[in-house]
Amino acid sequence: MSFSQPTLHDVIIAGAGSVGLFLACELRLTGVSVLVLEQAEDPASPLKSLPFGMRGLSAPTLEAFYRRGLLDDIEAAQRANDASGVTRAASHWQQQQRRPAGHFAGIPFFHEDVDTSRWAFRLPSPAGVNLAVDMQSLETILTARAVALGAEIRRGVGVEGFDQMSDGVIVSAGGEMFQTRWLVGCDGGRSTVRKAGGFDFVGTDPEFTGYSVLAELADPDALSPGRTYTATGMYTYAKPGTIAMVDFDRGAFHRSRPITREHVQAVLRRVSGTDVALTSLQLATTWTDRARQATIYRQGHVLLAGDAAHIHSPLGGQGLNLGLGDAMNLGWKLAATIRGEAPAGLLDSYAAERHPEGARILDWSRAQVALMRPTPSTRALEAIVRDLMATRDGATYFAERIWGISLRYDLGGSHPIVGRSVPDFELADGTRVGERLREGKGLLLDFAPDKPLRVIASRWHGRLNYVSGDVENSLGLSALLVRPDGFVAWASEGVADAEGAIRAMSRWFGEPER
Repeated sequence: MSFSQPTLHDVIIAGAGSVGLFLACELRLTGVSVLVLEQAEDPASPLKSLPFGMRGLSAPTLEAFYRRGLLDDIEAAQRANDASGVTRAASHWQQQQRRPAGHFAGIPFFHEDVDTSRWAFRLPSPAGVNLAVDMQSLETILTARAVALGAEIRRGVGVEGFDQMSDGVIVSAGGEMFQTRWLVGCDGGRSTVRKAGGFDFVGTDPEFTGYSVLAELADPDALSPGRTYTATGMYTYAKPGTIAMVDFDRGAFHRSRPITREHVQAVLRRVSGTDVALTSLQLATTWTDRARQATIYRQGHVLLAGDAAHIHSPLGGQGLNLGLGDAMNLGWKLAATIRGEAPAGLLDSYAAERHPEGARILDWSRAQVALMRPTPSTRALEAIVRDLMATRDGATYFAERIWGISLRYDLGGSHPIVGRSVPDFELADGTRVGERLREGKGLLLDFAPDKPLRVIASRWHGRLNYVSGDVENSLGLSALLVRPDGFVAWASEGVADAEGAIRAMSRWFGEPER
């Protein structure tokens, strides 16, 4: 073995999925050198572009992409998929007369039932609250951005192990050795980095094997379209042959043997209670509701993000958003640490903020499984939840959780906007706050006419941008400090609290220049 390059990488990312690629973009935005190592030689996969390869992006994810100038490309890819028919069968519930805005264990809620007036700190934004995308398009867009920013991506070179030193990590991959200051495992639920690093991965075992199938049926009308619960499980069907189903076998079949047409047909017959016949099996994959989380996200110079840090069933599509949120939260903190600008504890705040969010999503996934069990008591409970979701209060609650509106970090501070995503204020020059975050730097927003915080902000020159002037709707705020990830770290009403601003800027951006 030999070092692949004589230079030392600031960060090596294991895994070129959406999370690893987005993290690479975030790090390169600040000038940090990045090498991405990916085991798979070919990034393309038929499973990523099929209807069941679609994922719903929530509000925090859409805001992150908007704030980095990626949203237009993602929306364009979605429009192209819609035009080509790729996504028409993606979500059976979208084919109903009232188009739902999301679902919980297959129970839909509807846009017109959601009371958005309760969200006092949200302003109209190009980001929106949800968008369905196919994974292939998303990864293609993120790959192009990462490469354009200068990230190096090596495919067919998976991380095999590593050794930590006091100031970095030696990584073995593809018969080579690589040196890096930091290693981040974004290599999925079976993460080599997590296992080699000895991270504890705790949680609950699976109750079912889930199947995502593209098949040809002898009679396409043999199954009921949409989601159907039965005495033995659940299936979702969209013509002509897109099928998702769960078999409550405690995950016994998942990755235990090859998936054959005969096996899928047998499971489908048992779950559906019909004599449906499959004439061909084009594609199939399995998954489970196993829910586990790393007890810590960092050991020395090794960090975890995405499915390497937490896994759960794909019900509701929360996992992708959770992982992309990890990347957005970690990127600027790790970059500041590498540049020597990070205040004490900044990198540790990554786990402090994201671990509770991961635990919350795992419980959200478990709750959906509880509503899917094939028992009379579960069907009775489902009927009650369905009634609650049909109310205005119920629909609004589920929208807040599923769309990510309720996300708030515990950052201290007395103002209720602290810890929340910054509203997309429209500035006097016609630009929006989201557009001002594209450099990956923090913002000090000063809405007071006499610009009282300008001199203070100059002491953090290069680490954050000062923006002053009138806004169309200030929501009663006079000043805000916004982190690079778009979350409010400090806010003031009336006369700006200069001392409070200084403390907040020191906490998140380090000591000021003298």
